[in-house]
Order: sequence, then structure tokens, then C-alpha cells
Amino acid sequence: MSKPLDRRTFLKKATAAGVGLGVLGGFSTVRGKSAPNNKVVVAIAGLHGRGGVHAQSFGENPNAEIAYICDVDSRVVEQRVAQVQDIQGKKPKGITDFREALDDKSVDALVIATPDHWHTPMAIYALKAGKHVYVEKPCGQNPREGELLVAAQKKYRKVVQMGNQQRSALKSIQAINDLRDGIIGTPYYARAWYANDRDTIGHGVEAPVPEWLDWKLWQGPAPHIKYRDNLVHYNWHWFWRWGTGEVCNNGTHEIDVARWALDVDYPSRVDSGGGRYAFDDDWEFFDTQMITYQFGDDKTITWQGRSCNPRPVEGRGRGTAVHGTKGTLIVDRNGYVVYDMDNKEVKNVTGQSMSKSMDVAGGGSLTDMHIQNFLDAIRDDVEPHSPIDEGAKSVLMCHLGNIAQKLGRQLDIDPHTGRIRDDEEAMKMWSREYEIGWEPTV
Repeated sequence: MSKPLDRRTFLKKATAAGVGLGVLGGFSTVRGKSAPNNKVVVAIAGLHGRGGVHAQSFGENPNAEIAYICDVDSRVVEQRVAQVQDIQGKKPKGITDFREALDDKSVDALVIATPDHWHTPMAIYALKAGKHVYVEKPCGQNPREGELLVAAQKKYRKVVQMGNQQRSALKSIQAINDLRDGIIGTPYYARAWYANDRDTIGHGVEAPVPEWLDWKLWQGPAPHIKYRDNLVHYNWHWFWRWGTGEVCNNGTHEIDVARWALDVDYPSRVDSGGGRYAFDDDWEFFDTQMITYQFGDDKTITWQGRSCNPRPVEGRGRGTAVHGTKGTLIVDRNGYVVYDMDNKEVKNVTGQSMSKSMDVAGGGSLTDMHIQNFLDAIRDDVEPHSPIDEGAKSVLMCHLGNIAQKLGRQLDIDPHTGRIRDDEEAMKMWSREYEIGWEPTV
């Protein structure tokens, strides 16, 4: 048996072989500099969870150099600076305010893994400073921010890639190619799901701000409140002020795959049901949610999210089943399986182990390949696998599900723009209020 590659060796071989280049291209974006012999110098903002994965992946990539580590938690800055220095052999500068890195002309790109309410404002700051952007999903805290970020990319003409890394999974790309070739006939229904066993977040209380935290900058563009003891660093996901709920946190990935598989853009109708059932605590979003998206009269996507019950679907904690006129294709981060109309397995392209739905950091080779694709888009004439105009469509679907759930009714959607039609109350949730001086503008 051959010895498995370590991550450094994998990245070197992937770079040399062109892994992640231009498969299923066709998206339009304007490149930055074309400098294949130079490293892309990056600053990473938000290093506690997912950002730690970026520190590892960008640090090990021979085409990148991490120059800045930016975080409002001084403990995390110290930890990641040491981590990156050990990986790349060069010490990055640790800072609290990301804007210091944007002032450095040697920095080519900003990598954003902050809480959701920072994603679009920070990305637009970076674009205005002439930087490329890798932004984690969701690309915006509300639908309007997605529109603003797409407009900013078009105006400043830099690469903006969203971190829905399954778009760079070679087996997922192969699955989409098989769908386009008619392996299950005409696909018409995609069923996506996510299951976890999250615990209660309890009831927080006002507390002194920890000495290691810049609470004012952590809040940034969100209207400021006093510090509470059950928000930082992860539970903010479940509050409307900063987060976007499970559907944007994890559903974005599978809903994006479903939309990719069915080759659709915006729905015409959205409906959602569910609630907060598992615990009585401060969690404001939904631990159980079922969303239905109708695309005209011939295609449908559903998403089932269970934050507090890990029972798998099709033997998987997360995934997407695509049903067609001649069979079914089930795809997740490890590969895909195809069944005919008699439920007979006709193709199996999967790995040895299944993905862990409880992994809140989400590291691994898919992230490495997605980052490689981002770097290739900056350095060479390569299409990003998830340009922001595509990523924003999938994130908008998640926001529409939350709006439908919050209001308790079906939404009528303009299939050409994705905007809600004839519903002033729903459109009030299209944007948000900002802390004075932090409103994002293109």
C-alpha cells in the first residue's frame, strides 16, 4: 500500500499538476496581476476557527505568503503568528485592526473568516484598497450585502472567491459533469440536508469585556451592545444581530451544490417551516428548518436542517440527493453514488471515510484545492470556481429561507433578480441597520 501524502507534499503536487484549474469554467471575472513566478501575499482576518484552517493552508501553499494575522482576540493572534512562522519559516505581523494590513501595498489579498456581519463590509474595504478577496460563506449577513459585494467586485475588478469549497472538489466536479451528460436523465429535484448535535447555549448575562478582546471592533458594523458572556467565539451564529442561522452557516454548502446540480439561478417561490425545539435558551434562529425552493414549474430544491439531532440521511450527516427521470445521484464532500430507477447502484466514486458534520472548522484537501484555485485566479488566467456573483446566489437562497421562516409565509420571488415581490414587510429584512459610520458603500 502506498504511503498517503502529507499536506505539504499534496499542495506541491497539486500546484505542479494544476489541480483545481478551470474545470467547469465559464464564469466571468477580471483577473488581478498575472505573476506566476511571485507568491501571493495575503492577510488573514478572523483566526479562531475556520481562520486557523486558512493559516495552515495558505501557510503551506508554495504560491502564497502570509504577511499579516488580524484578530480582535490577542490570544489568537499570538497563537496563529507562532503557527504560521513554524509553517512558512517567516513570521507574519500580528495586528488587531485589519485596516493596517490594507494600507500595506505589498499585500495582494485579504482572507476573511470573521463572524458573518463583517464579511461584506470587510471585503468592500479590501476591494477599495486594491486587494483580492477570499471570503468565507455566507458572503453577506443579509441579501443587500450580497448585492453590494457583487457590485463592488464589478467596480474594482479584483478576484472575489467565496469559501464554498465543494465547488473545487474533483469528485463533485465529476458528478456535475455526469449530470450534464445525462447519467440520471433530466434532473428535476435536489434534496439537501445537514444534521448535527449542537448543545444549548444557555442564557447569557452582561459581563465585563475580557482583557484580550477588542469588543468594539468585534461588533464593527453591527449596532453595538454591551458584552454578554455566551457570544464569543461561536454562539454569535445563532443571533440575528451578527449571525445567519444554520442554513447560512452550513446549508449554504449543500444548497449551493443543489443549485449547481440543477443548473438554476433564482427561485420563483420560497417556503420554510420549523422552529427552535431542542432547548429553551438564547438561540434566536431555528434548530430545525425545512425550506422548499420552486424554480418555475419544472425544478425544486429542498433543504432540511437539524442542528440538534444528528440522525444521518442516506448514511450521511450532510449531502445532496439529485433525482432525475432515469435515476438518482447522491453527492457529498467525499464523492458520489448513482442509482438507476430500480435502486441499483450503477456508479460509485467515493473515498474511504465520510465527512464529519460536526467539524466546525472544516479543514482538509477541499479547502486546500479551493485556495489553490483562488491563487491561480490571481496569478494566472484561471476561472475561480466560486466567483462572488455565483456564490451570492446560493447565499441569497439561504437568506430567503430565513425570511420566509421568520414571517411564517411563502415568498414570491422575481426569478430574474432574486428579489421578493409585492411584500413590503419581507423587503424590510432585505438589509439591516448599521452602527453609525460603518455602513458599507460601493
